[in-house]
Amino acid sequence: MRPTPTRSRSRRALLCAALLALTVQTAAAPALASRPGRPGGSDCVRTERPLDGKARRILDITRKAKSDLKLKSVQLRVTVDGHEVVTDALGESMTGVPAEPDMHFRAGSVAFAHIATVLLQLVEEGRVGLDDTVERWLPHLPKADRITLRMLADNTTGLHDYVTDPAFLAELVPHPFRQWTPAELLAYPLKHSFWYEPGTSWSYSHANYLLLVAALEKITGTRIDRLVRERVTGPLGMRNTRNGFTPDIPGPVLHAFTSDRGFYEESTFWNPSWTTAPGAVITTHICDLATSARAVGSGELLSHRSYRTLLNPGTVGLGGGTARCPASICLKQTEAKHFGLGVIVVNGWVLQNPSFSGYAAIQAYLPSKRLALAVSATKTPTTPEGNMAEVVARRIAAALAPNDPLAIT
Repeated sequence: MRPTPTRSRSRRALLCAALLALTVQTAAAPALASRPGRPGGSDCVRTERPLDGKARRILDITRKAKSDLKLKSVQLRVTVDGHEVVTDALGESMTGVPAEPDMHFRAGSVAFAHIATVLLQLVEEGRVGLDDTVERWLPHLPKADRITLRMLADNTTGLHDYVTDPAFLAELVPHPFRQWTPAELLAYPLKHSFWYEPGTSWSYSHANYLLLVAALEKITGTRIDRLVRERVTGPLGMRNTRNGFTPDIPGPVLHAFTSDRGFYEESTFWNPSWTTAPGAVITTHICDLATSARAVGSGELLSHRSYRTLLNPGTVGLGGGTARCPASICLKQTEAKHFGLGVIVVNGWVLQNPSFSGYAAIQAYLPSKRLALAVSATKTPTTPEGNMAEVVARRIAAALAPNDPLAIT
């Protein structure tokens, strides 16, 4: 049975609904990289036993969440100041195959945080200005003389989002293995008038990062996967985070399953080419995701000024429904909950939360406590809709930082 368009829209809208979609005191365990890996050479392994009290508490919370939410698997890693508190994996990748911490999964919009970091580095170097308009790099884009690099990166162009377009969904849902090109994807938002004049409001659109990647590649003459590897994942030692130009996932693989099409099926190798630009379709494992959470959330690769821009590039105060753009699209951006450049800021947490094709994950960092959370989750037939990795992370955050709720939705 195929889902109705309404059901498909509600499920796929989860992809872009990310916004709105105690002081930690511990004698931390040694950093994971200082321990020997499991057979096969991986250094992303379960925390050595016996666990201390904090690690046991986090695992107890995670086990209960896995049961409550009827999840197939949960991977998690929690660090403070970059030092491991606990790393583990619960449940199964496939029937009879236990989930392991070093299994790779799709990380979707985590790439946006890395791309935004690259953009800010180029601004620091004087290669471009954040408020440069994009007509020299994207001459065929409507309103290119009014759209800036900042607007592409912080979702203030006014472009529609193809991911929630019924016409796009009608093609995507029955053809999950289709290879999409940026031109095919951009054709959907460009059929519509803009929600608002560029820079005057806020609305999420995957089209913005397709265009930003195209601009960055023209600015630098370098493919985006190489740019990100040279400037972000390489310097951070994230050897297990990489782009894929095909639906393949490097082994070991965490398998995914979904009921998005009205019946429970494996979705591990569905083609993710529709999610963002070629060269930015990433996979990772939970240890690299925790590294990303800490590095992006702390601004490790940026100047202090650029880090402040990452957290609020001018979005706070924008959004809110109008006659042309409903409040469900032009979401109100507040100090407590808003989009930055490639990140979401929620009550002081800096995060990204990809969810699509049966994979769900979250990277979140609380600068005030130097606390990083990384969680991924996969589904059984009875798992509730939504990003359940967020729910697991929210429960862990409530125990470790009760005064800083990770209340994304």
